[in-house]
Amino acid sequence: MKSQLYIILSAFLCLSFVGCEKYVDIKTQGKLVPGDIDNYRYLLNNTSGYEMGPRLTDIASDDVELVDGSTQYLALSSSDNYGYWPKAYTWQAVIYPIGNYQSDDDWNSMYNTVTYSNVVINEVPTSKGGTESQKAALIAEALVHRADAYLMLVNKYAKPYKASTAVSDLGVPMILTETTEQSLKRPSIQAVYDQIIADLKKAIPSLPLKQLYTTLPSKPSAYGELARTYLCMNDYANAKLYADSALLYRSTLNDLSTITALSSTTYPRRISDPEILLSKTVYGGVSAYTPYALRLSSSLLTLLGTKDQRYNLFTTAAANISSSYTAAGGRFFYKDRALNEGRNIGPSVPEMMLIEAEYYARNNKPEIAMDWLNALRKKRFKAADYVDLSATDLNDALKKVIDERHREFFCRMLRWWDMRRLKDDPMFAQTYTRTLAGITYTLAPTSNRYIFSIPAYQIKLSPEMEQNPE
Repeated sequence: MKSQLYIILSAFLCLSFVGCEKYVDIKTQGKLVPGDIDNYRYLLNNTSGYEMGPRLTDIASDDVELVDGSTQYLALSSSDNYGYWPKAYTWQAVIYPIGNYQSDDDWNSMYNTVTYSNVVINEVPTSKGGTESQKAALIAEALVHRADAYLMLVNKYAKPYKASTAVSDLGVPMILTETTEQSLKRPSIQAVYDQIIADLKKAIPSLPLKQLYTTLPSKPSAYGELARTYLCMNDYANAKLYADSALLYRSTLNDLSTITALSSTTYPRRISDPEILLSKTVYGGVSAYTPYALRLSSSLLTLLGTKDQRYNLFTTAAANISSSYTAAGGRFFYKDRALNEGRNIGPSVPEMMLIEAEYYARNNKPEIAMDWLNALRKKRFKAADYVDLSATDLNDALKKVIDERHREFFCRMLRWWDMRRLKDDPMFAQTYTRTLAGITYTLAPTSNRYIFSIPAYQIKLSPEMEQNPE
C-alpha cells in the first residue's frame, strides 16, 4: 500500500537542491549555486541534523529511579507535556497516544538523520564540481550517519536481534531514497542489519583517518559502528575484529584520576573529546534540569561505589538539581549539565575496549578480559583508590565486564541495549519492578515492552506499517 511519507517533514529539504537550475542559471560569486557540491559539504557540516538519538531508552533502563510521590513525580504527572516520561519509565505499551499534541521526538529525529543522509547519498553523484574522491568522501560520511540512525531505530522499535528469527522479525521502515510517496511496510530485522553493515563497509575506503571534530565521521567512526552492530547481533568475533580496527587508530582515554571538579575546562568538550569515535547525543540536550533530571537507581549507585570517579564527577546530590528534591534524596546524572552540552551516545574508545573484554571473557580467556577491563578502570579511579580486578573463570569475567559496561555507560543508551541483548541469558535475566501512584509495573525477560511501540500517529498515516505487539 502506498502512503504519504509523513515520517519527517524535513524530507522537503531535497527541494532546495533540485529543480532550480532551469530558472536560475546565473552563478554569483560568494553564493551557493544550485546543484554544486559545496551545498552538500555545508549540509553535512550542519551536524545538529545528524547527531540526535533516543532519550526514552535511558528512562526505561535500570539506570533510573523515579520515587513515587516525590516532588519530581508530582511534576511529571501534572501535565501531558511530561506524560512520555512516566510512561516510558513504567514500560507502557503506548507512549504517545493519538490525540496527544506531543509527537515521538526520538522517531522524528532519527528519521530526520536518514533524510539528510539520503539527500547527500543520492544527489552528490550528479552534483557539479569536485573530484570523484571528494564526492565519495561526502557520500561516505552520509552512509555512516544513516547506518547509525538505523542501528538506533532498530534497537528501540524492533526486537533484539536473534539469528534464528531475524529474517522474520519486523525491523523498522527503511527509506533509502527520498520520495513524496512510498510504502513504509516494515522489512525484517535481518534486512535492516544487512543494510547497516553494507553502508558502513561501503563508507570505510573513502573516509579520512581523522576529522577536525568528532561530529564528522572518520574511519574509526565506521569501525566503531560496525563493532557495536555486531555486538548487538551477538557476533562477538566480528565485534572484536572491528573494535581492533577502531582502536588501531583511536585509543586515547580521558584520565579521570586527576580531575577534582568537572567542567568544560577540566574535561574535553564533546566535539573534541579524544575518547569519542563519533559524537551522537540524546534528543533534548542537557538532562539535569527539573523535572526531567535522571535520578539514579540505588542498584546503579551500589555498583558504582563512592570511590569511582564516574560517581564523583558525573553524578550529584539532589539539592544541586532542585532544593525541592532534597526530601527524596538520592543522586542524579549530572555530566551533561556540568559540561553544558548533551551527553555522547556514539561509539567510543571505552566501548571498544569493553567489546574486547567481552570477547575474551566469552572465549574463556578471563585473564585477557581483565587486562582490558583494568586498562580502562585505571583511568576511572584516583590512584590511591584503584585496585585491579581479577576473575576466577569465564562466568566471573563476563559478569565483571557487563558490570563495567553498566558503570561506564549509565544514562548513555547502551545500558538499555545491554538489557535487551542479555535478557534471555540465564546469567543476566531478571524481572524488573517499579511502583508509581501505588501501581506496580513489571518488565519480565519475555515482555514485549523491551520494544517501544511505533508512534500511533505514524501508524494512522501509514497503516501498512505494522504495530509492535502489546
